[in-house]
Amino acid sequence: MGLLSDPNRRQAVIRLLTRLNAPICLVCYLAGVAWFMGLAFEPFTLRTYMSENAMGSTMVEEHFPAGERALVTAREFAAHKKKQDGMPVNWLVKTMQDRGLEVFTQTFSRTLPFPDENKERFMVKGTNVYGILRAPRAPRTEALVLTAPCSPGYANNQAVGLLLVLAQYFRNQVYWAKDIIFLVNEHDLIGMQAWLEGYHHTNTTGMDWSPLQGRAGSIQAALSLELSSDVVTSLDIVLEGLNGQLPNLDLTNLFYAFCQKIGVLCTIQGKLQRNDWDSASGYSHAVQTLMLMVLKQASGRPWGDHGLFLRYHIEAATIKGINSFRQYKTDATTVGRLLEGMYRKLNNLLERLHQSYFFYLLPSLSHFVSIGYYMPAFGLLAVILLLRALDLWVQLSAVPPASEDGVADVEQASPGVLSVMTPLVISHLTGVALYALPIRFQEMAVEHFPVSETEAVVLTAIAVYTAGLALPHNTHRLVSGEGTEQGWRVLKLVALLYLAVLLGCTALINFSLGFILALTMVPVAAVVTPNVPKLLTAFIMVLLSPACTLLFSVFIFQELQEMPLSFQDGWMLFLSVISQGILDHSLYGSLVFPLVSLMIYPCWLLFWNILFWK
Repeated sequence: MGLLSDPNRRQAVIRLLTRLNAPICLVCYLAGVAWFMGLAFEPFTLRTYMSENAMGSTMVEEHFPAGERALVTAREFAAHKKKQDGMPVNWLVKTMQDRGLEVFTQTFSRTLPFPDENKERFMVKGTNVYGILRAPRAPRTEALVLTAPCSPGYANNQAVGLLLVLAQYFRNQVYWAKDIIFLVNEHDLIGMQAWLEGYHHTNTTGMDWSPLQGRAGSIQAALSLELSSDVVTSLDIVLEGLNGQLPNLDLTNLFYAFCQKIGVLCTIQGKLQRNDWDSASGYSHAVQTLMLMVLKQASGRPWGDHGLFLRYHIEAATIKGINSFRQYKTDATTVGRLLEGMYRKLNNLLERLHQSYFFYLLPSLSHFVSIGYYMPAFGLLAVILLLRALDLWVQLSAVPPASEDGVADVEQASPGVLSVMTPLVISHLTGVALYALPIRFQEMAVEHFPVSETEAVVLTAIAVYTAGLALPHNTHRLVSGEGTEQGWRVLKLVALLYLAVLLGCTALINFSLGFILALTMVPVAAVVTPNVPKLLTAFIMVLLSPACTLLFSVFIFQELQEMPLSFQDGWMLFLSVISQGILDHSLYGSLVFPLVSLMIYPCWLLFWNILFWK
């Protein structure tokens, strides 16, 4: 503190930071990237452990025997689903009632803002069926949820069959201290959203649904089950939820502990566990797993039905059966035993899961990276913005140069407010257009061009985004004539501080999204001035723009999943990701699309404006 309180020493530190500004910024950027890549290295990680005593201290024995009966029930469900050409509501109600549950249904409908061409739907109508197993020895104030989505075709039939047989098996046990809700939801996330809104008496998305006639206690935890084969080779746990939310780490630890106990092969991001952390191949495997989680979390979309539970502070995950590793086989009985053990442990909870981490990254199921380890990687990138802002502040604070008659050149020293405000306003109006126009103009685009509604929305978004490159730059001249030398410095100072606050807030909510944006936008913000080579810098800025960042992320994600794409297929997937992002915002309240269109893109346009400042 003495160093900063002494004016002379403070000035010396400022002079040092300004004189070595560029080298320090370069070192910080390289250090931030190196720090992130080192997160998958074993010394940077911690071994997972159970923090919740209620789940760690009590031993349970699993006795579920009815795997074959679950497969028979799954075939019956598949036959009725094929006969009904959809969810067999009456058969599910009767089957759950025969198993001694209190059974209720919920109807819902939702008109999409534009057709979802991935699933060929525009008007969605469906019915959720759920049964409640009342706790025999408790006041029924708490509940657990087991859900299996009713998917089209042959997908997920085995999950519904196992859910129904587990309900019958759980009904015959007397140790339950919490209500257990067995839910079969239609139309995947839309049905789950309707049920959660009905259960919690909220309506945040404008969906039409009938009120729930039966309720249990406050939901403590939930698992979503996805099985599409009689025999699976491994079980994969999916954690990424809406807006990058993650469940409490103890839920993941519980899954991993029971997989180890029962001898089930478990994966995360579809990748097997490895123990050779000290080898190059082991480290590469951990980096791939970590980056897959970062890209999924940065997307902000729920990667399973569990993702919507997290909005209501309900710890949830999706357990997905994988049939890729032929040398391993796991039958329905073993999966049922694993679920029985997990629910018996969750049944012992005295309070919500809270003792473990909510902010973490997983290079494997046995190791994790806590928030205290990964945040410095972002901090090293963010400090570059502050260093560049400090350098500009010192330049702006310098005494203005005197003219030949000894009078300071006030015009060059004091840029007009309008010369700075005009680019700010027009850049953000462009962002508002990017956010609002694609859906509003879809009908007009369909009338005048041979495209579908979905294509119209995506192409309109791309058109507005591209037009924004031409609209804002040099807009200050509309009001105040030629821009001053000090004008772009003031604008860049404002843009740097704005970007620092924006990325900082984003990283606190969704670290992965904040880090990816910082990785691409910080170099642009640090380097761009009106004096750099314009064509080369403009090309680099376009490559590091938010749209190109999304395009590169699509290719990297497919490469990490070992499913490489051609450029044409990647471009089509890129367009699909844009439409899905807009839909996720409209249907579930994902914040990525409004964040990028209303804040990130306008902030990038400010630096684009600085590049072409005259």
